[in-house]
Amino acid sequence: MRLWTLHPVYLDARGLTACWREALLAQKVLSGQTQGYRHHPQLQRFRQSGDPVAAIGFYLRVLWQEANRRGYRFDSSRIVMPTGNPSHIPATSGQLAFEKRHLLDKLAKRAPRQAETLENTGQPLHHPLFFIHEGPVEKWEKTPPSSF
Repeated sequence: MRLWTLHPVYLDARGLTACWREALLAQKVLSGQTQGYRHHPQLQRFRQSGDPVAAIGFYLRVLWQEANRRGYRFDSSRIVMPTGNPSHIPATSGQLAFEKRHLLDKLAKRAPRQAETLENTGQPLHHPLFFIHEGPVEKWEKTPPSSF
């Protein structure tokens, strides 16, 4: 499961679709509708928010907006829409840099032009659910490189 801290504008079609599916699964997990993935480390930050279901709903809404902007047909009725905006979730600059490198590795193979665009971006945009502060790669990340 990869719930990107990066803004979904950087994801290629395959990445955006995968993130959508994984975030829908996360919504089920956080809503108590499935037994699998309950202890997945990517869900820790959503659980630490004041309202995990609202947070993942907002996360999904931004994914849907990006998909809609591109002309994709993601079904917004599958989102448990939050009322209002949930509290921002903290994320580190190290995590954002780690994800940028991780996505660049994927895009280099699947979407070289998008990889080039992301490569030329200094500090990338982040998903609006998160606020970025200085710090290393998040502890829940499974394989943080030592250079971050």
